[in-house]
Amino acid sequence: MLKGITFLVYIFGCGIIPFLVRAYENLALRKSTWQLYPFDDVKYSADRAVDGQKSDLSWLQCTASAYGKPIAEWRVDLGKVFSLHHILIQYTTDNKEWDGDNIYSPFFLGFSIYISNTTNKKDGVLCFKDINHTRATIPNPVNITCLYHGRFVFYYNNRTHLPYPVGYSAFAYNSICEVEVYGIGSGPRNLLTVLLCLSIHICLHVCPSYCLSTIRFY
Repeated sequence: MLKGITFLVYIFGCGIIPFLVRAYENLALRKSTWQLYPFDDVKYSADRAVDGQKSDLSWLQCTASAYGKPIAEWRVDLGKVFSLHHILIQYTTDNKEWDGDNIYSPFFLGFSIYISNTTNKKDGVLCFKDINHTRATIPNPVNITCLYHGRFVFYYNNRTHLPYPVGYSAFAYNSICEVEVYGIGSGPRNLLTVLLCLSIHICLHVCPSYCLSTIRFY
């Protein structure tokens, strides 16, 4: 079953040639995680954010960091360097409507996403930083395009530089229910992507950018 793959084909000389290939999978699912200042290493452990469970958006299926800290930092180790495409973050809502009155929106504001090849986010790149949203406008879940290569994905927030924008919480806090990191994996369905890309190169003598990243990290 080629779940996650969509492609169009056309006939050109040497047979069926792929015109568009997309094969993204959740690379973070059940991978190793870490959290700075954990609230509870068992009940609200860091791995809850990659367990595939997000039907209950209260704390029951979410990770949580400790209250009152200036920094909240969480990361997932994908196991090796992958070509990434986008990241989906589902923050807790306490199973209530996500709007300007939700008690968790002030903690979500101002977060950043980093991609790195080491356990230090400063060795990598800043993929996204929220600077424009308010309590009423920040989306949840949020889908972030992140076209980088990396092994470690960081969720980071801080309350270290006063004054904070209107609506921000007084301290940093993380309560993520799920982080899904989508990119090109190394399973059988992505071997098909490699083969299709190679056929483009052989028949058309070109190599699209998505093929370069796929073949390089396969």
